[in-house]
Amino acid sequence: MIQNIIDSHSHYNDSAFDNDRDIIIPEILSKIKGIIHASTDVSSSQFGIEMANKYQGFFTSIGFHPESMDKLPENPTETLRELFKTSGKIIAIGEIGLDYHYDGYDRKAQIKLFESQIVLAKGLGLPVIVHMRDATEDCMEILKKHKPRGVMHCFGGSAETAQEVLKLGMYISFTGVITFKNAKKAIRALEVVPTDRILLETDCPYMAPEPYRGKRCDSLMIEKTATKMAEIKGLTPCEMIENAKENTCKLFNIEI
Repeated sequence: MIQNIIDSHSHYNDSAFDNDRDIIIPEILSKIKGIIHASTDVSSSQFGIEMANKYQGFFTSIGFHPESMDKLPENPTETLRELFKTSGKIIAIGEIGLDYHYDGYDRKAQIKLFESQIVLAKGLGLPVIVHMRDATEDCMEILKKHKPRGVMHCFGGSAETAQEVLKLGMYISFTGVITFKNAKKAIRALEVVPTDRILLETDCPYMAPEPYRGKRCDSLMIEKTATKMAEIKGLTPCEMIENAKENTCKLFNIEI
């Protein structure tokens, strides 16, 4: 079962992996199909490109997370355009979106950055990886305006919002949160998402599923998430993992 896993959203550049990154990435890739790195700024984009060029089965996005607003280059989209030329394993623009959880980030500037990256993604023929936190109304308005291909990652919204995302033709990804005892909202959302629109992710090193909650997460833990999701959707864990693999390959146009 585990060999068909593709982790559609990871952050192996995080300092949590500083002591064993060069050991754990090849070890994990020897057991599963693939890893997709989600970038948040220039340095993480460069990390993703380096790892993608180094390891078979490792793919990367490039992009600017809304929390990177204070360290943007002068021309963010041109920077991404130049980075795109450096590897054939750049498969998305992301992680992009809106985050209104903290008051310190300029919402208008976030919106401008988000829209510009969507436009770039469409111009490059790439899907987007979308981050949406406490910004549902504005984020959905932008997505309805531009209608990009892509995935709403680490979905924590309502079942109603999930249905709106689905209407746009987008995919929805769930993390280990779905295994938590208090995950009723996420479970209700999962219930309305058809199996051909679901991706599996860790968002590692965060969001470790039960029974690992609170520990450093890694891509092998998706098996626990998939088992819980399969139970909810009336599938076997193998079917859930296989469906998610097919969906991931289709969205990101990869063959593994």
